[in-house]
Amino acid sequence: MQMQDAAPPGFADIDWTKPWFAQFAARGERWQRAALAGYAALLNEMNADARSTQQQTGRGQRLAFIAQDDLPPGAAYEAHIAATGCVPTRHNLHDFFNGSMWFAFPRIKAALNARQSAAIDVLGVGPTRGGIRDALTLFDENAVLFACADPALSAALRGFDWQTLLVAQREAWGARCEVRSFGHALLEKLVTPFKACTGHAWIVDVPPEYFAWNTSERDAWVDEAVSAALLGTDELSSRMFAPLPVLGIPGWWPENESAGFYDDASVFRSGRRAR
Repeated sequence: MQMQDAAPPGFADIDWTKPWFAQFAARGERWQRAALAGYAALLNEMNADARSTQQQTGRGQRLAFIAQDDLPPGAAYEAHIAATGCVPTRHNLHDFFNGSMWFAFPRIKAALNARQSAAIDVLGVGPTRGGIRDALTLFDENAVLFACADPALSAALRGFDWQTLLVAQREAWGARCEVRSFGHALLEKLVTPFKACTGHAWIVDVPPEYFAWNTSERDAWVDEAVSAALLGTDELSSRMFAPLPVLGIPGWWPENESAGFYDDASVFRSGRRAR
């Protein structure tokens, strides 16, 4: 098939020093260079990593990346990945970040694929996804993982208590709670961040010693815990997430050093739970 050589807009704008990208920088910078070189170069780089890690998709198939045009006509995206291991991938930021999550949190991605493909087996691909598939898609596209060892902070997040979570308890960030980026659509938006950019936080209860572990140990623990939760529950809905304006996370945006940053009620809303 024909592949375009010029990189679409956006790839050159990824700033790997930003907190939401920094955790993926080691692989991401290498993939970015490939993406700027061309579509074929990006797929080659992604597949080299897939071969070296031997990562699997939702039904135990070996992970690989294919051009979007190689998805057979009429095939459902998630079902194709589960059946073949091949992830249809376009030469754009959205699919670039989607691919990166298969390596950052491989168990979570496999669990999402397993649940999506199982739902398709039962219900087929209709005009609407249904509640469970909607929740899985929301997770895949827009989730952040809120790792927390303090129930009061999790309660503040669920209750839209921004003053407690993001102002009064700023010292807790990095010591009793943190956020790991996940949703690939959210990461795409954060190439050009804006104040109202909001992730859907999936709360992960972690042990206090979690915050003494190194990054790879934290990622592995969260990957295992969240994938087990996704596979272990029949009840999945969008109400399981807590909206979190990500530029309000302490340390993520210089302007939030001022407490007045959080006075913007159009971004830091009271929310349905507070009412």
